[in-house]
Amino acid sequence: MAKTVVVGLSGGVDSSTAAALLLEQGYDVIGVTMRHLPAETTNSCCSLEAIVDARRVAKKLGIPHYLVDVEQPFYERVILPFEEAYLSGMTPNPCALCNRHIKFGAMWEWASKQGADYLATGHYVRLQERDGLYYLMRGIDHAKDQSYLLYTMRQDDLAHLLFPLGEYYKEDSRRIAERYGLVTAHKAESQELCFVPKNDYQGYLESHRPEAVNPGEVVDTKGQVLGHHRGIAFYTIGQRRGLGISSPVPRYVVKLDAKTNQVVVGDKEDVLEKTVHVSRVNYVLPISANQLRGDAKIRYNMEPEPAWWMDRGENAEIIFDQPQWAISPGQVAVLYQNDVLVAGGRIQK
Repeated sequence: MAKTVVVGLSGGVDSSTAAALLLEQGYDVIGVTMRHLPAETTNSCCSLEAIVDARRVAKKLGIPHYLVDVEQPFYERVILPFEEAYLSGMTPNPCALCNRHIKFGAMWEWASKQGADYLATGHYVRLQERDGLYYLMRGIDHAKDQSYLLYTMRQDDLAHLLFPLGEYYKEDSRRIAERYGLVTAHKAESQELCFVPKNDYQGYLESHRPEAVNPGEVVDTKGQVLGHHRGIAFYTIGQRRGLGISSPVPRYVVKLDAKTNQVVVGDKEDVLEKTVHVSRVNYVLPISANQLRGDAKIRYNMEPEPAWWMDRGENAEIIFDQPQWAISPGQVAVLYQNDVLVAGGRIQK
């Protein structure tokens, strides 16, 4: 008897191709689209166009399709923490929270109630089982690899997950979708946050959290006042332009201090750090040592760099071999060993 897998259909090419590949592999496939924003939203996987495309893909593949409302949990578990992080001087990563609570939380909860054996998505990651352990690995296509944002996965999560695209490149995905005659085959990718129109997070905060507009001082690393800012939520670590100060040498944001409501600026060297303090740590792969050698990354669009991972229980320290640019509290830091995602957490300082 064929196993049943629920596939998250976003209305894009990757999830469409994942569904097609699972059919080829002999699974009973069910498509589901999670509606976490109002349908009138125009730039997201919850737009009416995306929902229609997901249904057209399901019809073409001959699989059932469901629309599930998760607007309230998405607001509580993703949007609110995103807003609160900016207000506290951090730079959040809402996609990691969405993966934990919505895509692999609420969606699996729905899928399991339907009697599904597995949940699948169009993420470019590999998953292998060896000796009773599940290894989450970078996708073959490193340019599209999304394992960085899956650091919250646990072994019991991985036991019921499938990632059909892990062994494929993006262009392969489009060719497969084209072979199946799917309307999403050449659909453009969205690089925007689904709930932030035009990726204008500053405009979003001004509209939804007006208290973000909270003027304060811009100071150097010695505390000398150089100017004034309009709210720490509108600045990021490493930022050089738009500081509103006059200086004979380039100045960069090195710290956002929510307690004093100050933006601290310094020289380029002040933005480089070797040590990263990480909180809310999750070990994707069980470990026995409190010191791990591997390659770490602190932002999505960087290649992992050689580093030590020092276990501190619920916290950890990452010590890079070479200084890293603009380590931003609120972002995600992860450790790999030979492309295997071992652990990750939220950058604290």
